Amino acid sequence: MELFENRKSIEEIRQMSPLTWAYIGDAVYELYIRTHLINVTHLKPHKLHIESIKYVKAKAQAKTLKDIETILTQEEKEIVKRGRNTQTHHIAKNASMQEYMYATAFEALIGYLYLTDQKERLREILEVNIAINSNKTIDEATKNMV
Repeated sequence: MELFENRKSIEEIRQMSPLTWAYIGDAVYELYIRTHLINVTHLKPHKLHIESIKYVKAKAQAKTLKDIETILTQEEKEIVKRGRNTQTHHIAKNASMQEYMYATAFEALIGYLYLTDQKERLREILEVNIAINSNKTIDEATKNMV
């Protein structure tokens, strides 16, 4: 068994709640951001945490999703729509309800791509996210995409 082996079929994954996609997407995204920061900085753990918050807070995720909407496939747009429109009973602390809904949609997309083993596409979107959060335009961020 692989460490992160997924045993669900594509059909089972498609039938999951968008909140389930967002649940795993949150973890995948957090791990990606933490790994990225460790690779590009020499910060101590507390500073790493402070820096990672800039990426993982709902407001930043919502902005990223809005910025990348034009590069999403039709299937990805459907995943985002399902994630955005799903009912949550969680109250956002430091974000508007709209930002929270978009952040949930972003995490749902990340989780869906991860669970369906679309690693290359997941990597592309995460790298574009890093570029956007480094103040690059969407055109600059996507210029190396296939």
